[in-house]
Amino acid sequence: MSGERFSPAALAAELRSGIRQPASSEASGPGHPADAAAPDTFAKAAEDMRSFLASPRGMTDDERRIYGERLNRAVLGYRQERREIMALVADRLLKLRLHELPGMGSPYKSLAEALFAEVIGLGVLERILEEREGLEEIQVVGTRIYLMRGGRVERSPFEFQTLGEVERIQQNLVLYNNDRINPRKRWAEVMLRDGTRVTMTAYGFTSLPTLTMRFYQAQAFRLEELAAPAYGTLCPQMSRMLHAVLAVRYNLVVIGPTGSGKTHLLKALIAELPDEERIVTLESRLEMMLGKEFPNKNVVEYETDEEDERHGPAQAFKLALRQSPQRIVHAEIRDEDANIYVRACTRGHAGSMTTVHASRLEDVPEAITDMCMLDGRGMDPARLCKRIARHVTQIGIEMGIADGKRRIVRMGEIRWRDGEASLEEWALYRRGEGWRLAPRPGIEAARRLADCGLTLQEAGFEGESAHA
Repeated sequence: MSGERFSPAALAAELRSGIRQPASSEASGPGHPADAAAPDTFAKAAEDMRSFLASPRGMTDDERRIYGERLNRAVLGYRQERREIMALVADRLLKLRLHELPGMGSPYKSLAEALFAEVIGLGVLERILEEREGLEEIQVVGTRIYLMRGGRVERSPFEFQTLGEVERIQQNLVLYNNDRINPRKRWAEVMLRDGTRVTMTAYGFTSLPTLTMRFYQAQAFRLEELAAPAYGTLCPQMSRMLHAVLAVRYNLVVIGPTGSGKTHLLKALIAELPDEERIVTLESRLEMMLGKEFPNKNVVEYETDEEDERHGPAQAFKLALRQSPQRIVHAEIRDEDANIYVRACTRGHAGSMTTVHASRLEDVPEAITDMCMLDGRGMDPARLCKRIARHVTQIGIEMGIADGKRRIVRMGEIRWRDGEASLEEWALYRRGEGWRLAPRPGIEAARRLADCGLTLQEAGFEGESAHA
């Protein structure tokens, strides 16, 4: 059959007629010519099945998209979708009257299981996904596997036997996502509607093939729930502080490492806002999933594409500002849109929220200033930094992992004093001790609270230190 196009129907006919012996035949013993061709025969059958599954299904674009996502979810280990795809595999083999093949491998009870494992299965990751409760990320580097739960990453006792297993899973994912990984494009991303995200890199872009699966966690908690001992993200007094921040319509910024709970906190803050309040969000990937979490909220969600000018951050901002937003939630300030976000916060969109990559809250205004300066407008950096500190990053929140939990480790009012940004600390988490809270805010913050009819006690001040 070498040099000819593989046909499972022709192979099935040969097996039924006795021209070719099945794997269980005595004729296919060690040393027999058919034995050498067995792996090749199974590999070709697997490639045919992969092409069969990857073929578009459905009468409309929406039906074809839903089927493609079903394939992606099956590869990622979702049980319902795996059962559906397994049924397709078994049905095709039944129609072909093909029940076994040389080289299908001994661990599997049937040819359908063997082919499914080859074109859909995740190898050793299958065992990890059996205990998905609380699993946030799977990180594969070469043959090594790391798992993230509760923001903490640990080495898995399981690992791949070969790099080829990782590359096979990558090829399955990109094929079913109408993408590719090859010498000309050595990376790919898969994004499902439920928020599950997979990022892959291949040889030549990274020293080893990598695979990162980030599972969407459907958890829309309120601030009071995050203040409960079970979560310990903040304390009750800080919950009142954040309610006051929303009421006063401070513009706030959140920093912290990956997996520290930045997005989760933003969602908890949004949950406290009235459903009728107009909110516009901008993300490079729809991770907050506000429409799914809060179906009754007046939210417009933009997913921007930096490589497409017509659908990039700049165009999204232009359209967003014409849609009467009362607050703008920008998932992360990047170089291209820093200036637009600064202008939005200073032109009538008080109460907006964003995240920034910075090591300290005091560094945030300067970090945003550096991004704004990249467009070459010749602005005075000191004057711009002062403006950002006063009007864009009024309240700063730093997230982190402390004492085994995601916590607000630092929070306060970002001020501009003596030519530099500083933090008027409202809360500080000390490991092993808990939060130390400020007895009162600064004069300007106290005035703004009073203007909104809030007393210091209602805003969470004049309280004792809280413990974890």
